[in-house]
Amino acid sequence: MKKKSFMTPVLLMIFGLIAIVSFGLQLTGDKNETAETPEATEQPETEQPSSGEIAHNPPSLDDVPDGPLGEAILRGYELTNNTSEVLRAEAASVEDGERVVNGLSCTSCHAGAGMDENSSSMVGVSSVYPMYIPRSGKIVTLEDRINGCMIRSMNGEKFPEGSEDLKAMVAYLTYISEGIPSEMNADLPWRHLNNMDNPPTPNVDDGEALYQKSCIACHAGDGSGTGSNTGPALWGDDSFNDGAGIARMTKMAGYIQRNMPVGAENTLTDQEASDIAAYILSQDRPEWANHDKDWPGMESPSDIMTKERRDQVKDGTIDWDEVLGNN
Repeated sequence: MKKKSFMTPVLLMIFGLIAIVSFGLQLTGDKNETAETPEATEQPETEQPSSGEIAHNPPSLDDVPDGPLGEAILRGYELTNNTSEVLRAEAASVEDGERVVNGLSCTSCHAGAGMDENSSSMVGVSSVYPMYIPRSGKIVTLEDRINGCMIRSMNGEKFPEGSEDLKAMVAYLTYISEGIPSEMNADLPWRHLNNMDNPPTPNVDDGEALYQKSCIACHAGDGSGTGSNTGPALWGDDSFNDGAGIARMTKMAGYIQRNMPVGAENTLTDQEASDIAAYILSQDRPEWANHDKDWPGMESPSDIMTKERRDQVKDGTIDWDEVLGNN
């Protein structure tokens, strides 16, 4: 009869401990791992690039929801795309319509009703408001911003408080901003592109020659335009007043260079864009009555082309270095 070895129980005990420890480690690993459940891997409706940059991907108007919200979104689109046509057609009289809005539309500056990525896109705009506006000296809402455009760029009247049309425009701008988180509003790469920080000293005569050569087919020789979306008025009664942002040399020169001529964008030199901007902004246009109330508590930008500046261009006394802040 063989003598039992005392090693057998010990080995069995060691193997058992190893198994228990291994099983415990497996449980711990499972607990710490992120399971690939549908919830964890589900993508948002608007997919964003892996780099973290926000994608410009507005939803189709074919996908607006049914019911009152969808109706409001589509009304907002029409008001954005054909602002003057819609509001003037619905006014009680021609005079009322002309008082409410000039001959422009939002699309005159924001191509494709604000959905063109390369032309002052408004995709994501609902995510950046409310925001502080130095020109107003306060935090403004999206409704405030729309009404600011109505009285400046559209040289008309504000939508009244509670206006269904104002609600419709907000609904539309919110719809085309779907999928853009508000906490990343500073990272919208298509915003603030139409600006030329340091325009060269312009030559208005050269600007006129370039305008007559390249711009009159759409905007007419007298600046009255051919249509709010085909060639908006650049001066005169149907154009923006001198309180609009684009009445500044830095804004107009930047916009021209980035967006004009259509089909040949970004082909104008800084000098050419500055020359054309100076020529356009030296023409007569509606006056903003509240320049003294803008930019409260700070010095207003020097490059705003007010009536005083337009008159200086006409009589040859304009100091472009002063206008452009080069002194």
